Amino acid sequence: MQAESHRFADLASSEARARFLAKAGGLQALLAAEGAGPTVTLPLVEALVLGLMRQGVTKYLAIFGHGSTALADVLRVYEAAGLVRCWQFRNEVEMAHAATALSWVYGEVPAVVTSIGPGALQAMAASLAASSNGVGVYHLYGDETTHGEGYNMQQVPKPAQGVFSQISSLMGASYTLHSPGALRDGLRKGASSVFHPWRPGPFYLNLPLNTQESPVMLRLDALPERPSFPTLAPADDLALNLAAQAIAGAGRVAIKAGGGARQAAAAVRRLAEAAGAAVVLSPGSVGVLPDAHPQNLHVGGSKGSISGNWAMEEAELLVVIGSRAVCQADCSGIGWPKVRQVVNLNADPVDVQHYNATLALPGDAAVVADRLAALLEGRERNPAKSGWLAEAAAKKAEWQAFRADRASGPALADPLWPRPVMTQTQAIAAADAWCCKAGALKFFDAGDVQANGFQIVKDDAPFQTFTESGASYMGFAVSALLSQGLADMGRYGVAFTGDGSFMMNPQVLIDAVAHRVHGTILLFDNRRMAAISSLQEAQYGVNWRTHDGVEVDYLALAQAVKGVVAFDGGTSPEELTAALTRARAHRGLSLVHVPVYFGPDPAGGMGAYGQWNVGNWCAAVQARYAETLI
Repeated sequence: MQAESHRFADLASSEARARFLAKAGGLQALLAAEGAGPTVTLPLVEALVLGLMRQGVTKYLAIFGHGSTALADVLRVYEAAGLVRCWQFRNEVEMAHAATALSWVYGEVPAVVTSIGPGALQAMAASLAASSNGVGVYHLYGDETTHGEGYNMQQVPKPAQGVFSQISSLMGASYTLHSPGALRDGLRKGASSVFHPWRPGPFYLNLPLNTQESPVMLRLDALPERPSFPTLAPADDLALNLAAQAIAGAGRVAIKAGGGARQAAAAVRRLAEAAGAAVVLSPGSVGVLPDAHPQNLHVGGSKGSISGNWAMEEAELLVVIGSRAVCQADCSGIGWPKVRQVVNLNADPVDVQHYNATLALPGDAAVVADRLAALLEGRERNPAKSGWLAEAAAKKAEWQAFRADRASGPALADPLWPRPVMTQTQAIAAADAWCCKAGALKFFDAGDVQANGFQIVKDDAPFQTFTESGASYMGFAVSALLSQGLADMGRYGVAFTGDGSFMMNPQVLIDAVAHRVHGTILLFDNRRMAAISSLQEAQYGVNWRTHDGVEVDYLALAQAVKGVVAFDGGTSPEELTAALTRARAHRGLSLVHVPVYFGPDPAGGMGAYGQWNVGNWCAAVQARYAETLI
């Protein structure tokens, strides 16, 4: 048997190269020990795997098709050597959501693998969740050939070049490896998207069938690394001093903490206290201030809260931190009717100028907020602030009392069920309290569960709750549970989901067993899309085609999958808490089924406190927007 070469470049097969890299301790260790070395010639797909490895991407979530068999074979070899991991899935939407959660929750950026056609379109649709929430994920799609021999199975049947590339480029940053030599450029562009310093997102890399096995010659150390970006802030204090002067002089100051404030929670708190500001949260930023902090006025927006929306209505100066000002967060642009001055902290040069009358403070939110707070501390401030904060405290107390009232009370009769059942608010409040005590991650699916959830949860730090409010993608939460089984150090989590959202991705039951997931699906069942039913009733006085009344035995459905256990969540908070405790004791996936009330009794929900540009409300909202300054 011939002795194996001592140089990577001399090895003739992917198996030999993978073994060599594994023995060296991985690609980075090899480069650190041997330096650049000579150029190597590799099949493009193997070079791609090495290029992604160079960026720290070694986890692949795959549904292989005819367009990805070459990549699959390289991954097979490299996984056998312990250099990468690959998991197969049963649905591309579920898979893309799991990838988003793996990156979002654990900071482990993976790659999603499909072929073009229905699979890639499904994965691409689900990537809206990553795009809307600023989460970096690679999407690798096997594509039609570059020679155009004729229609390729699953391509878009249109006589045009690179149609799938056109589709993916409309969705976000996209690149086609049209020739092997384009790899370095593609990976560099991919890294700048996936690891973007303030708005990462999915990157779509299309792999034509005929270039995948083509040889590419390159230096391993020339493969682009994961970029590192220093934090940015204004170069001097001129703009910061102007902002501090305006904030100190204003009597009624509110801070809108968006998703970008989650990484700057300590600085946001310092700034709020120095500014004498009421803090209004977005659905995705709960926990930026502890729930009980006196200046935390809770969520504000189209759904909002009594206290949060009061602050939006009454504030005269607005400090925006890390927010894109999406429609539901600022009531489609009319949420701040009395504001005459905006101070905006945002790394994005476009978002920082979203509002009129803005003092823009571009840069890292934590750095800028800290510098602004330092300028405010000790500065004489408008004595009206104390009155403003006293009013805010009264509104906060009103909201807390209302929230406590809706979380308690008796079960309600619903003709759908043979017995009185909990309201969704009661069940969510009980489950939230249990999760906080147990240290469980909370994932909220779209719909009524999500809308009630961000009003109810009592988080004291960011990232205790993950609510996909950017795209409101049904099925995200249950799919996100799968990330626990893929992460290096996965955490137990609970997916709060409705019956409609769960049925978008029920194959989670199977994949969770396959990937050894420890988590719980908490299924609130009212046999309808309650968020839209409620919206229809509010707008038109009747709900239509948002419920079908079909009875599903979710306990039997879950237990039909060997390895999954299911529990009845009961009709009281105590019964639900006991069921959650039993569910967690199972070292795999569990499902807790909770029948919940839907009907005209206002105790069934948390209510809505703002406005929104939707349906027959559009004319009134747009008329008010025409009169709004900012």
